[in-house]
Amino acid sequence: MTAVSTHTFSTMGTVASVRLGSDADAADVIAELKDSFDAIEDTFSLYRDVSELARMARGEIALWQAGPRVLEAYAQALDWRTATNGTFSPHRPDGVIDLSGIVKAIAIADAGRILDGSQSNWLVTVGGDVLSRGTNVGLPWRCGIVDPADRAALLSVTELQPDRRAVATSGTSERGEHVWRSAPDSPFCQVTVTASDIVTADVLATAVLSGGRGDLDDVVARFDVGILAVTRDGQLYGTPSGL
Repeated sequence: MTAVSTHTFSTMGTVASVRLGSDADAADVIAELKDSFDAIEDTFSLYRDVSELARMARGEIALWQAGPRVLEAYAQALDWRTATNGTFSPHRPDGVIDLSGIVKAIAIADAGRILDGSQSNWLVTVGGDVLSRGTNVGLPWRCGIVDPADRAALLSVTELQPDRRAVATSGTSERGEHVWRSAPDSPFCQVTVTASDIVTADVLATAVLSGGRGDLDDVVARFDVGILAVTRDGQLYGTPSGL
């Protein structure tokens, strides 16, 4: 069987890792992926002065003057705000539109569509969030979940399946309290969600981290996902079948 090749590059303030089950067109597809991620940052990053989101934050343009990609992502984020009863939001407390809670997932989903154009078996990881297709030389792709109490250790390992091929983790151990808590007493320090698509996994991981135990129960009741959540004092909460 063909060995898996691994390719890495910097993007979105972190590292993207792409594993391919075939070397066919690897150089071309990796170049296309880099361009895709860079275009997303040029449009959405609040840290790039020329991006539409940065210009909106400075008051140079209004939302209605934004391009179709921004308006589409904003509408998607608003839909998720409704679906999560406000625990996920595209608005910062100061009113600035910040789509960072969904943009990385959108970028990974775009990467998946690019990879599907030439690859049957692949896995892409960006900052700990994972999307896969096919198998790892005939075996399921596997994803490790980092222990928030020890970043050098794994809390769990999950096998990715066609109906659970996306994994996203939201937590505080690496970047601190970067998520706006809708419930300040939320006990969770890390939430991992598996789903059939990366946007669902990423948004719901953020929503549960933000909202707390009641939101975890609500997400499990309404969405076909797996969840593993860790509290600040080390307790674990998860779906019956795990991740």
